[in-house]
Amino acid sequence: MAKPTSPPAPGAPFKIGDHVRSMTYVPPEQLRQQQPELFEGDVVQIGSGYAGIDADRAFVWVRAADGTERKALISDTELWAPTEAGSAR
Repeated sequence: MAKPTSPPAPGAPFKIGDHVRSMTYVPPEQLRQQQPELFEGDVVQIGSGYAGIDADRAFVWVRAADGTERKALISDTELWAPTEAGSAR
């Protein structure tokens, strides 16, 4: 059965269910304790859900293969086909 998808949010390059690759977002004040990590997974949320709230720093939330969710900047995120990733889903 195919995963349900929705159209991209206005101005968003992704839609719910897209498989993407990105770096985790780490706030500047936490960079001494935590480093960004490369990951891939399926988009579960685009932006905060409230128009204009995160316009200066738009985020995407992604569910990784291990079931955890990661937050990334949309500008750091790219569509990533499973065949490019070298693994089957």
